[in-house]
Amino acid sequence: MDRILIIEDNKTLAKLIAKKINAELGFEVDIAYQLSEAKLFVHKYNYFIILTDLNLPDAPNGEVVDFLLSKENRVLVLSGNIDKAFRDKMLQKNIIDYVTKSGVDDINYIIHTLKRLHKNQQHKVLVVDDSMMFRKSMKAMLENLFFQVLTVAHGEEALGMIGTHPDISLVLTDYNMPVMDGLELTKEIRKIHNKSDMSIIALSSNEDDQVTAMFLKSGANDYIKKPFSKEEFSCRVNNSIEALENIHIITNHANRDFLTGLYNRRYFFKNMQDYFSDASQNGESFAIAMINIDNFKKINENYGHDSGDQAIVSLSEILRSSVHQKDIVARFNAEEFCVVLKDISAQDALTTFETIRSTIERNRILSDKNQEFQFTISIGVSLHHEDTLEDDVNQADLLLYNAKQSGQNQIIHN
Repeated sequence: MDRILIIEDNKTLAKLIAKKINAELGFEVDIAYQLSEAKLFVHKYNYFIILTDLNLPDAPNGEVVDFLLSKENRVLVLSGNIDKAFRDKMLQKNIIDYVTKSGVDDINYIIHTLKRLHKNQQHKVLVVDDSMMFRKSMKAMLENLFFQVLTVAHGEEALGMIGTHPDISLVLTDYNMPVMDGLELTKEIRKIHNKSDMSIIALSSNEDDQVTAMFLKSGANDYIKKPFSKEEFSCRVNNSIEALENIHIITNHANRDFLTGLYNRRYFFKNMQDYFSDASQNGESFAIAMINIDNFKKINENYGHDSGDQAIVSLSEILRSSVHQKDIVARFNAEEFCVVLKDISAQDALTTFETIRSTIERNRILSDKNQEFQFTISIGVSLHHEDTLEDDVNQADLLLYNAKQSGQNQIIHN
């Protein structure tokens, strides 16, 4: 579990921030009321972030920041000092941010910042600039925001890096570079990655407003003029990443079933169409199965609808853990699922489905009323395929119907 250290001589404020961080983020929180106590904590633990006041009883002039940075800690400053010159001086140090202590809104901002920094660890950022000094500077700022950072000197190298690391979330590119400039790079990236896959921020000292427009028309998400402040840079980068995450959330909601997290029927047919055509042309062996919970209505009647949901979730988890990552598991409706096993022989596919059937048969679920119950499933498997995906799914559905009619808790295949 991540730990956070709060260094603040106002005990009421320190405890309030600690309580809120623990409640909303689940981090372990330590509190020091002066620099001497903070030194003991820093010696004992490694911290995700340290939040520190600047005016402490034994360090009244911000000496705590220099100490923390010398120990390679990531530092977020909390201060009641609103003097602009002093603030600018602090921001020149390698701190993450300078937050003014003025009310509840600032505490909420701290919580939001901590959440954002924690999520940033999941993202890769590519810096493209022909200036080694500027690459190093941006790399340091981005790493201080917890990003994984890659750097290259021009657009052609950037395309190679994107090919090697397709999971890059954000590209920061200069405009004027040798071999391939930032505008050309932006156009090339947009040929293979749309705005919902990868964000692009262009950076340039060019004063021509048309350059901004050209980048935005070519697919850049944002444009930052050099020179820029650390705060502007951090805000724009974090906003781009947050926008990308929000798009992924919306897309995920559109493609996923809300109860199980499995793909839904709409996504199944959209995703499977190309695979079905390619596999059929290339002679690749695969299996499509329709799976249904037996007597689902009785589970709801005897144990309640929450128990019915438990049965659905339990089946979805067993299905997901029983197949490979390349395979597809989708929930079609209430108690009906569709599973595609890719690049697999008929015998291996039937063995996998028999393992799933027997695992479900042995599985026990405890209802909300503390009643234990079990359920079974019927499976229809299409191994010899039809002309279209829809026909193949319908064939598996017909085989499922036959399994239901001839006794349930069994597999029927063609």
